[in-house]
Amino acid sequence: MTRVLVVDDEPQILRALRVNLAARQYEVAVAPDGGTALRVAADWHPDLVILDLGLPDLDGVEVIQGLRGWTSTPIIVLSGRADSTDKVDALDAGADDYVTKPFSIDELLARVRAVTRRTGQRDDEDATVQVGEHVIDLTRKTISDGVRLTPTEWHFLEILVRNPGKLISQRQLLTEVWGSSYLKETHYLRQYMAQLRRKLERDPAQPVHLLTEPGMGYRFQP
Repeated sequence: MTRVLVVDDEPQILRALRVNLAARQYEVAVAPDGGTALRVAADWHPDLVILDLGLPDLDGVEVIQGLRGWTSTPIIVLSGRADSTDKVDALDAGADDYVTKPFSIDELLARVRAVTRRTGQRDDEDATVQVGEHVIDLTRKTISDGVRLTPTEWHFLEILVRNPGKLISQRQLLTEVWGSSYLKETHYLRQYMAQLRRKLERDPAQPVHLLTEPGMGYRFQP
C-alpha cells in the first residue's frame, strides 16, 4: 500500500485528504506543521508527500530542502500562493508538482497517480546510462567523477535519457518538470539544458548527446 504524508495546518484539508486518500487504498499520515512533518517522514518513510507551503513553524520550501537532504520521495506542493516566484522556489528546492488552492480533489488525486506512476517506473536491473565520459545511475541518482545535479536538473535529464533518441517536446518537458502553468517559460529549458551540457558534455558548445531541435524540443542521443 502506498504511504502518503499530508502536511497542512488547516484541519479541514487534512481531514478531507485523509478520507479521500484512504478510500482509494492509500495509507495516510498527517502533520499540522513542518517540524512534525520532518519527524514523521524520518520515522515512517512515506512514498509521497503532499505539502502546504504556508506552515506555522517552517516555510514549506525549508521542509522540501530538509526532505531532499536524505530522500528522493516525490513531493506535491499544495499552496494558496499563486505567484510564479513561489512556484519556482518550491520546484527548484525539489518539489515534483505544484497544485494551487483552491483545488479539486479529483485533480489532486490525478496528480498523485501521475507522480507515483512516474516515480514507480523503474527497471529491476540497474538503470545506468552513458553520457559521453560519464556513467549515470538513475536508480541511485549518482554520476561518475563526482558530478552533482540539482533535483530539477535530475528530473529534466531523467526524462531525456529514459527516452533515448526520442524527441521530447518543449511542452512535455515544461509540463512534467515544472507543471502545466509554465508552458510559456521556454527560457527555463534553455537555462537547464545549458547547465546539463556544462556538467556532462565534453564540449558544451558543440553537444553530441544533449541535443536541441530548434522550436520543437530536446533529444538525448546515446
